[in-house]
Formats: sequence, C-alpha cells, structure tokens
Amino acid sequence: MSKTETIRARIEPDLKNKAEKVFRKLGLSTTQAITLFYKQVELRNGLPFQIAIPNKTTRRTFDATDAGRELVVCEDVDDMFKKLGI
Repeated sequence: MSKTETIRARIEPDLKNKAEKVFRKLGLSTTQAITLFYKQVELRNGLPFQIAIPNKTTRRTFDATDAGRELVVCEDVDDMFKKLGI
C-alpha cells in the first residue's frame, strides 16, 4: 500500500525534541514511530496504553516530588532495596 496521507499537528517544541531523542535511541524515525502508534491503535481498537486521571494522593505526590520534597535518594540499587526493606 502506498503512503499518500499526511498528518500535521502542532506540538510543544520541548516535548517534540524529547520524544524524537527517544525515537533516535530506539532507531526509529518520527514517521516510523507515528506509524507504529497508529498500527497499535488499529490492532487494539483503542489507545495502546491506559489513560487515567491521577487521584488526589497521586496528584499530591507528583506536586511534592516536582517541587523536590518528600524524595528518598538512594546511592545505588542495594541502598534502594535496603530502604524498601527488601
């Protein structure tokens, strides 16, 4: 099947740059990534990931960590497991 359709969208430059950096790490062009997304939508008959609105506790946690509060810093994976009690 020939590729003749065009998709145009406006997006924040920072988001675009960050996403394209990930695509490059995966060896994908932006066109390939968009095609992959569309194919997954077609196969799943919906979005290929769960969409959820964060609850109040999750929102407070996001706000706190974004502000640099209530963070647990670990030196390495062993330290992390120790702090988790695992």
